[in-house]
Amino acid sequence: MSDTARLLRHAADLHEAARTRLPIPALTERDPDLTLTEAYAIQQALVSRWMAAGARLVGHKVGLTSTAIQEQLGVTEPDAGVLLDTMIHPDGAVLDVGRLIAPRLEAELALILGADLAGPVGEEEVLAAVASVAVALEVIDSRIADWRIRIVDTVADNASSAEVVLGDPVPLAEARDLAQVGITTWRNGSPVASGAGAAVLGHPARALVWLARQLSQRGENLCAGDVVLPGAVHAALPVAGGDTVTATAGALGSVTVRFSGKAQS
Repeated sequence: MSDTARLLRHAADLHEAARTRLPIPALTERDPDLTLTEAYAIQQALVSRWMAAGARLVGHKVGLTSTAIQEQLGVTEPDAGVLLDTMIHPDGAVLDVGRLIAPRLEAELALILGADLAGPVGEEEVLAAVASVAVALEVIDSRIADWRIRIVDTVADNASSAEVVLGDPVPLAEARDLAQVGITTWRNGSPVASGAGAAVLGHPARALVWLARQLSQRGENLCAGDVVLPGAVHAALPVAGGDTVTATAGALGSVTVRFSGKAQS
């Protein structure tokens, strides 16, 4: 089997796992020599399948932005995935966990761009390009069984992305210092996690600095209107049908998601 056919086979397997909600073994168990460059190629092929079915690219996500998770996976930099319009939901959305496999939830500060951004750039250029910010809840999921992932597994799987619930955007000027914005996450009325923007590489803008540079290496750039998730402010939380989760972030307001159904595992 050629290298191209091998990568397309992995993408097809991930696509089928997402469609059927039946997870597959880690790609690295079947293909231990898989490289990070190849993982991004698999991701591109996987996303192309979703876009061929009608989904539109509306943004990007950055993951692995905390030192703890980088050490856990044995890496020294973040990873990236794309956001499609089919993943984005408004505040108050009800999501059926039966459409997922093993969902987990993270609170984030979503940055909405008002201008194109092509790397390499610095933090000041990133902040000049950001028009607004919203508190967000990202539901991550893994098409890899039991979350037994290495960096190349999650990259190939579109950075374990699934769903995003966005609060109302607030002009960036009203958010002041993003590193100091605190978020508290509540599940069924009780606080379960908290964190601040500084948990994301010290400042969320640094995630976009990294992302713009990473995209530029593939001849791509961030575009005005893109929604970018720079990374979670706290550890991922498991969720189940019947849960109601709210993230509050002071002047940025709040965002709520409700879960119905039963996940596959």
